Amino acid sequence: MNAPTQLVTILLLLNAFALLSTGSLKILIRLTAVQGMLLALMPLIMPMSRDPAHTLFFCLAVFGIKGLGLPWLLKRTLRRAIREAQPEPGFGYNLSLLAGVLALVFSLWLERRLPVVAPGFFPFLFFPAAFSTIFTGLVLVTGRMKAITQVIGYLVAENGIFLLGLPLLSAGGGFSFEMLILLDALAAVLVMGMAIGHIRDAFESTDVGRLSMLKDR
Repeated sequence: MNAPTQLVTILLLLNAFALLSTGSLKILIRLTAVQGMLLALMPLIMPMSRDPAHTLFFCLAVFGIKGLGLPWLLKRTLRRAIREAQPEPGFGYNLSLLAGVLALVFSLWLERRLPVVAPGFFPFLFFPAAFSTIFTGLVLVTGRMKAITQVIGYLVAENGIFLLGLPLLSAGGGFSFEMLILLDALAAVLVMGMAIGHIRDAFESTDVGRLSMLKDR
């Protein structure tokens, strides 16, 4: 792994830990934007077999959608949501952070034992960074009560899947597939934004725990 790739990989790991350790929606959105920008750098600094023009276009698309577009949509949704205190997560932030560390340790162990992870295919710490990012997204989806936070968790998990697929892209395949993933994430956030608006209008809150109040009449 070259030095820039290793640096960005370490920053992605730190970003995942930061996401697990905060409950502020504004900070979560900013961290998600930083994560998207770091992902946009990856195709530029990794050895790519594709045409440089295609690689540059792909990086700009990732930067525009993951680094700018999706965080802007989340900020817009947050501004329109009712201001309310952030509830405690399903399990505490310290426990979330501990789970993230254990996931990193497990991914380091798993990397050496997965037959599909050929030696040299994933740079050092690349697979653990992708696995930890996916795990972080799952924790945000399952362990937080705010609908907006769960949308962020979905995006973070998708970012981890995107990162996991980058070596395939560098090997010369999957360009169209990755573009479809970007568009899928964009469409999902638009739909989730509308869903959050309906939850807010119905319950005057974005706490998904209040959905338990629904019942047949």
